[in-house]
Amino acid sequence: MSGKKRLIIAVTGATGAIYGVRMLQVLQMQPEWETHLVISSAGLVNLKHELDMTRDDLSALADVTHGIHDIAATIASGGFKTEGMIIAPCSMKTMAAIAHGFGDNLISRGADVVLKERRRLVVMPRETPLHLVHIRNMGIITEMGGIVFPPMPAFYNKTDSLIAMVNETVGRVLDLFGVDVTGLYTPWEGL
Repeated sequence: MSGKKRLIIAVTGATGAIYGVRMLQVLQMQPEWETHLVISSAGLVNLKHELDMTRDDLSALADVTHGIHDIAATIASGGFKTEGMIIAPCSMKTMAAIAHGFGDNLISRGADVVLKERRRLVVMPRETPLHLVHIRNMGIITEMGGIVFPPMPAFYNKTDSLIAMVNETVGRVLDLFGVDVTGLYTPWEGL
């Protein structure tokens, strides 16, 4: 798989496992991309509850799957070249760990590596309402160069389809990495 662009996709315990699943599905159709998946224990709970999927089902969508506690994994090193990392969805626990450099598992360590190497990190927080610590942690991640991208649907497309709303968010996030998202959503073109 050498010569491919590598992208890390992490799924944590916040609601919205569909975002990580859909990103992996889209990237499977992109032969120039290699995906590296990490999922937390709470992410597995949500995956089963929200989508009736197992770890094996999710792993089948990725090129490489890493264990959450495998701190010796390739993605734990800045020497392993990636385009960056997307955490979809991102729990507030994971966001706090990233904001404060607490690399206690492969998701927070992977994000730390991406930030220190000045690569692109996109976190998709799924929590509402927010209290001050959540907001401050988002600010810290932004100041470090990360992108905080809450998955909020756009209504200008006038869709009533849940998958269309998911595709719009997934398309916008993957577009940040230069992934071909043609046909996934319609960008705003003005009135």
